[in-house]
Amino acid sequence: MESRATKIHSQINKNAIIRVIPGHFATNHSHINYYVDMTIMKSRKSEAAAAASVLARKYSTSTYIDTIICMDGCEVIGAYLADDLTASGIMSLNQHQTMYIVTPEMNPGGQLIFRDNMQMMIDGKHCILLLASATTGRTIARAVECVQYYGGIVDGVSAIFSASDHVQGIEINYIFGGNDLPGYKTYEASSCPMCARKEKIDAIVNSFGYSKL
Repeated sequence: MESRATKIHSQINKNAIIRVIPGHFATNHSHINYYVDMTIMKSRKSEAAAAASVLARKYSTSTYIDTIICMDGCEVIGAYLADDLTASGIMSLNQHQTMYIVTPEMNPGGQLIFRDNMQMMIDGKHCILLLASATTGRTIARAVECVQYYGGIVDGVSAIFSASDHVQGIEINYIFGGNDLPGYKTYEASSCPMCARKEKIDAIVNSFGYSKL
C-alpha cells in the first residue's frame, strides 16, 4: 500500500507535506477513497513547524488567543502554532500572558471532557480548534459543543486537510484542500459505491494511522 503513496507539498511552505494513498478505507464515520497520511507532519519537527507557519497566517489580524485545543494528535503542531501566533504579536488574556495547548479526554461513553484541573484553560478563554482533517464535520461539532459547555469561546477551526471551505457551517482554515486532492470522496458506509462494487477495504484508518486488512 505504501508503494502507492504520493507526496503533496503545500504551495505556501514546501516543507509542509502530506502523503496520499488511493484505495478503499474505513473510518469511524465514513468510507473514503484516499488515505491522507499526516503521521510525519505531526511528529517531525521541521514539518510540524512548517504546518504551523501556514495555519498562523489566518490569524494574523486576531487580537486574542488563549488556548489551542489539539485533536487527532496535533499537539506538536499546536505548540509551534502558539509560538508563531505569539511572535506575530497576538496576545492572551490569561494572567500568565501565554497560550495553553490542551487536548480533551474521551470518556468511555465517547464524550469529550476536560477534567477539573484543566477547565480553567477553557472557561472564558478564546480558543482555536486544531484537527488533522475535517471531512464529515462530526469531530468538529463534538469539539465545539465540548468547548462551549466548559465556557470557552471558539474563535477558529484549523485543519491540516479539509475537502471543503466550510463544514457544518463552520469556516475551516486548512493547509491542504480539495484543489490539492481533487478526486477525494467521502461516503456514508451504508451508501459507499466502492462497497457496492464489492471492492475490498484496504485498511481501517483513524488519527493514529492505518491497520491493513
